[in-house]
Amino acid sequence: MLGTYLIFNYLCTHIFTKVEEKKFNILNNIKDPIDLRKLTVDELPQLCNELREDIVQELSVNPGHLASSLGVVEITVALHYVFNTPEDRIVWDVGHQAYGHKILTGRREQFKTNRKLHGIMPFPSPLESEYDTFTCGHASNSISAALGMAVAASSSKDSRRRVVAVIGDGAMSGGLAFEGLNNASSSPNDLLIILNDNNMSIDRSVGGMKEYLINLNTNETYNRLRYKASRWLNRKGYLEEDRRKGLIRLSNALKSAISHQQNIFEGMNIRYFGPFNGHDVKELVRLLRQLKDMKGPKMLHLHTQKGHGYKPAENEATIWHAPGKFDVDTGERICEECDNQPPKFQKVFGETLLELAEQNPRIVGVTPAMPTGCSMNIMMEKMPKRTFDVGIAEGHAVTFSGGMAKDGLQPFCNIYSAFAQRAYDNIIHDVAILNLPVVICLDRAGLVGEDGATHHGAFDLAALRPIPNITISSPMDEHELRRLMYTAQLPGKGTFVIRYPRGKGVQVNWRCPLEEVKVGTGRKIRDGKDLAILSIGPVGNTVEEAIEDMVKTGTSQLPAHYDMRFLKPLDEAILKEVGEHFSRIITVEDGVKNGGLGSAVLEWMNDHGYHPQITRLGLPDEFVEHGTVEELQHIVGIDKEAILAAINK
Repeated sequence: MLGTYLIFNYLCTHIFTKVEEKKFNILNNIKDPIDLRKLTVDELPQLCNELREDIVQELSVNPGHLASSLGVVEITVALHYVFNTPEDRIVWDVGHQAYGHKILTGRREQFKTNRKLHGIMPFPSPLESEYDTFTCGHASNSISAALGMAVAASSSKDSRRRVVAVIGDGAMSGGLAFEGLNNASSSPNDLLIILNDNNMSIDRSVGGMKEYLINLNTNETYNRLRYKASRWLNRKGYLEEDRRKGLIRLSNALKSAISHQQNIFEGMNIRYFGPFNGHDVKELVRLLRQLKDMKGPKMLHLHTQKGHGYKPAENEATIWHAPGKFDVDTGERICEECDNQPPKFQKVFGETLLELAEQNPRIVGVTPAMPTGCSMNIMMEKMPKRTFDVGIAEGHAVTFSGGMAKDGLQPFCNIYSAFAQRAYDNIIHDVAILNLPVVICLDRAGLVGEDGATHHGAFDLAALRPIPNITISSPMDEHELRRLMYTAQLPGKGTFVIRYPRGKGVQVNWRCPLEEVKVGTGRKIRDGKDLAILSIGPVGNTVEEAIEDMVKTGTSQLPAHYDMRFLKPLDEAILKEVGEHFSRIITVEDGVKNGGLGSAVLEWMNDHGYHPQITRLGLPDEFVEHGTVEELQHIVGIDKEAILAAINK
C-alpha cells in the first residue's frame, strides 16, 4: 500500500508537473518582451494559444475582464514582437483588454493577485510598470495621450521612439477620440492608431460609427503598392512634407471616386489600412513591420471577435465581459450568491424605471453604453423607442437629455458616477442653468471594489454640491430609491441627482408603494443622547449595524441617527434640532470628505451660530486602491468598526 502511494506521489510531483510545463512550453519561457522577440514568427500562433488558455484558467478562479482580453491576444503578441517596448510606447484605451499585455511584461507570476487588495492593478498604470505607458480605465483617451507622446518623441532629435494607440470601436464613439484624431491630422507626428473593431463595447456598439466601420473596406494590394511607391518617392527626395500631403489628398480623392466610398480617416490626412483579420498573428507582424517606420499618422483597422478562442465567451460576449468565476471545461458560471438575497440596486432601478415609464408617457431612458450594467435594458426590451444607448459619450448623454427635457420629455439619464465626471460641464451648462427636468442617476457611486481608483464614484457629492438649480439625493435602501425616482419625475422638480452604489441593498421585499418624498427632508432613524450621527446613502445601514452592536452590549447611552437623504438642499430642520441638542456630531458618507456631507454640515453649523465638535468620516484626500468593498471601507474608515471607534472616542 505504501509503495503504491509513493509511486502515485512521484507521478504527481514529477510527470504531471512536466505535462503542465509542456502545456505552456513557450509561455513559460517568456519573462518579458525581450524573450518574446527571440521566437520565430512560426512560433507565435502557439504562444497565442497558450496565452489565451492561461488567461481563461486564471480568470476562472480570479474574476476579471475576460472577453476583451481574449479578443486582442494576437494584437498584443504582435505589438510586443515588432515594437521595442517599453522604449516604444503602447497606449491602451480603457484597459479591459490588457491582461495578455500584463502577462507578457513580467507580471505573470503576480497575475493571480489581479484586482485583489495590494495586488496588481485592474487596469494598466505607469505606477505599476514601465510597460504601462498611461493611465487606463476610462474610454477614448488613448489617441490624445499617444499623440502627446508622439509629439514629445519628435521633439527629441535623438529619439527613435515609436508610439501606438490601441482603441476599440466602442471607445471610438467617444468625442475625445475624435478630438485626438482631428489634432493628429494637423500636427507633425508618426502615430500609429490600431482600431480594434469587434462591434462591441460592453454591450453591442451603437451609432453611425459602428455602421461606418462595418462597411469600410480598403484593398490590401492597393495599400501595399501605395506604400512601396511612397517609400520610393521618399528615397528619391520627391516626397517632402507639403508634396506628401498633396499626393495623399489626391490619392484619397481618386480612391473615393473609384470606390464610391469616402474614408473619413483619410479625409483627415490619416493613412488608413484595412480592415484585416486581427486574429492572424503572422499577418499582423508583417503589417506592423511595414507600418512602424512609415511617416505621418496612420490607422490600422483590425477585425476581432470579443471572447475569441473560448466558445462560451464568443457566443455571449456581453455576459462574458466580466463573468465572475466559472468552470473552464463546461463554461458554467459559478453563482456565489444565495437565494432569497436582496436585489442589486441596479435591478431595483431598472424595474422601477419601467414601472414609472408605464405610468408617465413623458419618461425616456438614456445611457452611455451601459444598458445591461445599469439595468436600463429592462425598459429597453419593453419600450425600445423610449430608450437610447448613445455609445460611450457621457457628455452627449447629458446634453441630449437636456434637449429632450427642454421640449417636454422627462429623461432618466443613467451614468456610472466615475464616468459622469466626463460630463461635468454638460451638467452645469446644458441642464442646470435652465433647471431642466433631467433625472441624473449616478450608478456605482462610492467605493466600487476591484475596479479600483479609476472607477470609484468618490467625487460626485463634492463636485455637484456647488452647482445651483440642482437637487442631490442618495437613498439609504431600495424603498428610498423607488420613492426618490418617483419624486424626481414629478412636475417642477428640475434637475435631480440620485446616487446609489454598485451591488446589493438590504431588503429582500424591495417593492413598495411609489410615494413622494418632500425634497430637502431627511429622516430620524433613532433617538439618542449626547451624540448625533448624520449619514447619507446606504452607508447609513452600516451606522445602524454599529449602533445595534452597542445595543447588544447593553450600552445605555446610544447615539441618535439621522438619514439626511438629501445633500442639497439640506434638511435645515434636522440640522437645527441637532445643533440645539447635541454637542458632538459624526458625519458619515461614501464619498470624499473634502466638500461632501461633513463639509456641508460644518458650513451650516458655523453660519447659524452652532459650534459642536464634528468628526467627519468619509474617503480621504487620495485615490483609493482596489480590493473588495469591505476591505476598502475598512481602510478608509467607514466600516462598522471605524464608526464604533468614532462613537467611543
